[in-house]
Amino acid sequence: MTPLLNAIVMAGMLLVVPLGLRLVEVSRTAARVWWAGAVPGAASLWIGRGAVAAALAAAYLVAALFLAAQIPSRLRGRTLATWGDAAREVAVATALGAPVVAGIALSAERAGHPLWGFDLGILALTTAHFHYAGFAAALVAGLLCRASADSPLGRAAALAVPAGTLLVLGGYFAGEWAELAGTVVLTAGMWLVAWLTLTWLRREARADRATRALLFVSAAVLAATMLLALSWAFGEATGLPHPPIPWMIATHGLANAAGFALCGIAAWWRLRARPL
Repeated sequence: MTPLLNAIVMAGMLLVVPLGLRLVEVSRTAARVWWAGAVPGAASLWIGRGAVAAALAAAYLVAALFLAAQIPSRLRGRTLATWGDAAREVAVATALGAPVVAGIALSAERAGHPLWGFDLGILALTTAHFHYAGFAAALVAGLLCRASADSPLGRAAALAVPAGTLLVLGGYFAGEWAELAGTVVLTAGMWLVAWLTLTWLRREARADRATRALLFVSAAVLAATMLLALSWAFGEATGLPHPPIPWMIATHGLANAAGFALCGIAAWWRLRARPL
C-alpha cells in the first residue's frame, strides 16, 4: 500500500469505525474487541508484507468477524414493523458486516497473496472501500433514514448505499460493466445522503455552528467525489481515458475519508444521536 492509502485505511480503523460504533446499539464487548483487532491491524499497514504483517491483519479480521456477529442478536431483539425499520436494519447490517470484507482483503494483501486472482493493489483498495462506502456511508444513510422519519427518500438512501456497495463488490468478479452498474447505484445512494443531509440540516435545531459546518462539508464532498467514482468506473468499462488510481486515492479516497466520513460521523456524534 502507498503511505497515503495506509493513512486512509488506518483512519477508518482507528477513528471512523470506533466513532461510528457509538451510534449503533452493539455490546460494549464488541467495541473493546474492535480496538484489540484494529490496533494490530493498523500496525500491519506499516511493515513489509509477510508472516508478521499477516498475523497482525488476522487479528483485525477476527475483530471484524466479532462485530458482524452482532447482526443476528440485533435482529432477534427487534420488530421490523415498517419499511423504514427494515431499511435501517439493512443499512446497519451492511455497516457491521463491511469490515469483514476489508479484513479478508487486508489479510490476503499483507500476506502477499493475490486472493481469487485479484492483485495486491485491488485488495488494498478494497480494504479502504469497505471502511468508507461500506461502514461509514451505510451507517450515515441509516441515521438519515431515521432523521427523515423514514421518508421514501430516506428509505431509498438506506437501501441504495448497501445495494451499491455489494454490487461494486460483485462487479469485481463479474466484470467492469457490472462494477459500473454498482457504482451508478452507489452514487445515487450517496447523492441522496448528501441531499437529505442538507435538507435535514436546515430544520435541525440541535445543531450548533460547528456541527452544521461538519454536516455541510460531509454532504458537499459527495457531489464531487462520487462524480469522480463514476468517471473512473465508466472509463474502466469503456476503455475511455479516466483518472489513474494514484490520483483517485489522492482525490476521491482522501476527500471521502476526511470530508465525508470523518466530518459526517463526528457531526452525528456531536448531536448525540440516539444509537440505531
